[in-house]
Amino acid sequence: QVQLVESGGGLVQAGGSLRLSCLASGRTFRNYAMGWFRQAPGKERAFVAAISWSDSLTTYADSVKGRFTISRDNAKNTVYLQMNSLKPEDTAVYYCAARQSLIISTTEGGYDYWGQGTQVTVSS
Repeated sequence: QVQLVESGGGLVQAGGSLRLSCLASGRTFRNYAMGWFRQAPGKERAFVAAISWSDSLTTYADSVKGRFTISRDNAKNTVYLQMNSLKPEDTAVYYCAARQSLIISTTEGGYDYWGQGTQVTVSS
């Protein structure tokens, strides 16, 4: 079992930045690929970014490419999402997810564990 706790969400003006963190506990963190998803009001949860266990491979949704950066620190059992140049359409609840695999996934069904989410609100 893996427990995930997100933090770092909040209210920011358009063009601003936030860094989300996800602290994992329970199993060996380095064995898991990690991902970030988001769910905007009235919409389904959508893929944002993912990172392999070794930090050597990352992938992003087209809507965030060039603005968001996913990274991880296996020594701290933490994965990060640095979000720059935020837009009002980035407003959503952001979820961290863990996948018991060395291979990353961009689909919800590919993940085994989920955090409770952290709210990000971008004002125009």
